[in-house]
Amino acid sequence: MKQIKILNIPNYYSSYYLWGMNKGFTIRYQADQRFEKWNGKPFLIFEYQNKLIAIDNDDPIGIHQDLYNQVDHYFATNKLIGNVGYSQKKVSPLFPHYPINNWKSYTKLFGLRWPLHIGTKSWLKDIYAQRKRPIFQNFELNYSFNPYVFFAGSIWKKEQWANEVRASFIKACRENPDLTFEGGLLPRTDGNNLGFDEVLSEKRYTSEEFSTNSAKSLVAFNNPAVLGAISWRVAELFNRGSFILNLPWMIELPILPKHGEEIHMLQDIAELPEFFQYILLNPDYHKKIALGGKAYFEKFCTPESQIKYILDQVKADL
Repeated sequence: MKQIKILNIPNYYSSYYLWGMNKGFTIRYQADQRFEKWNGKPFLIFEYQNKLIAIDNDDPIGIHQDLYNQVDHYFATNKLIGNVGYSQKKVSPLFPHYPINNWKSYTKLFGLRWPLHIGTKSWLKDIYAQRKRPIFQNFELNYSFNPYVFFAGSIWKKEQWANEVRASFIKACRENPDLTFEGGLLPRTDGNNLGFDEVLSEKRYTSEEFSTNSAKSLVAFNNPAVLGAISWRVAELFNRGSFILNLPWMIELPILPKHGEEIHMLQDIAELPEFFQYILLNPDYHKKIALGGKAYFEKFCTPESQIKYILDQVKADL
């Protein structure tokens, strides 16, 4: 079995990739002083066939140039379109993925070095975050078509456009007499809801409730997240076989899901009322997108598929 050498201790955002590596490779940890500063952060750095590879799971705040200069391949979850730094030769985009509960593998791989190298507080925080996430499973498709829509999302203090888009979606759902809507924007803990009180949710949802409700929703609405980042919910929704309704991407993907086959793209939020009229009258189209999205996940987004994609890029450079 081929070996992958992990050179730093990533936080839980890399749990998906370590899961995929465990399925087809022998992986071992070897601390490398060059990459100590990335311990406990959303970066996974490893060596494969004498090539150094970095996976950047950070928000799209730009390339970390010092890390870029040290590695042979730099894969970015949020390869922001039009950003000069992300256009550099060694940068490649990644398929949608999401953090999972993989803390036992972290413990086995990193042992006592995990809390020692990232600090006890960060270690406990990371275990807590992972244990809140589900263990990975490739969901069996449980297709349904019903006029129920669920959406719940945060109010971001510095992302007013995203807040307004989400509020518009909630209003469009509530105003359609043929839809049953559940959810809303989640009240901020500081009490400042930035003028969105009329679209607040009456309750908060656990991760399990969120996932279950999203899976049975007629549509799953996705808009660019903080700074244009892709939401990790996207991969989970593809896995569930949800009908994903999407605004234009702000980041690159290696292969975009096809509009009208694997996803439904809106160019503007103002299209929502017309879209809902259409989708309620066209269950065959709805099923086509849901099944197509699940097929996209199966082909490109499973942990094993993503590791294969990354290492195929590396092998092409050997």
